[in-house]
Amino acid sequence: MSIIIDRFNKIKSNINKVDKSKLIKVIAVSKTFSIDHIMPLIEHGHNHFGENKVQEAEAKWSKIKRFNKNIKLHMIGKLQSNKAKKAVELFDYIHSVDSPKLADALSKSQIAIKKSVNYFIQVNIGNELQKSGVPFNEVDAFFNYCTKEKNMNVLGLMAIPPNDDKTEKYFKSLSELNSSLGLKELSIGMSADYISAINYKATYLRIGSSIFGKRD
Repeated sequence: MSIIIDRFNKIKSNINKVDKSKLIKVIAVSKTFSIDHIMPLIEHGHNHFGENKVQEAEAKWSKIKRFNKNIKLHMIGKLQSNKAKKAVELFDYIHSVDSPKLADALSKSQIAIKKSVNYFIQVNIGNELQKSGVPFNEVDAFFNYCTKEKNMNVLGLMAIPPNDDKTEKYFKSLSELNSSLGLKELSIGMSADYISAINYKATYLRIGSSIFGKRD
């Protein structure tokens, strides 16, 4: 058994110790890794993978997705509106909806391609200037815009908390906002904090280095 499978199984075991619902999905963040590096996990039967660049994802996954219909590809990086159509074609989930301009482009692309995609609204939970995301106090209005005006299937919220000692505070705030909107899915938690995220109702965990190892 490969070291990647060993790491993945350990993570699944850790998750099961704190949540036995079997509802939590692990997105194996495969960005920058070659398909050969990822293949052991695909052959192991894992289906959810995350990428942060449309062009890289297209080169890596287009052929595999044609032959393996169970693969679910997640866009977890900053998405430019001019790449919306290609993103809708390729991805099953987009976690980084962060502006009306992008929502417009995604909505139009869905209609043109006749494909429905699952979305998460990215929230700038720490109000950091260098990070993308909808400001916390504007999420309610933006959620209504996406769902009611653009007919987008928004599953939940997504955020990347600031790198400080207040991660749980941010998780708590986002989880409460998610619930107030009536949303059932929540995309928080990465390699360093996924157990904490589960305690705040995370349902999609974005885990990369703890599965695939350090990136070059």
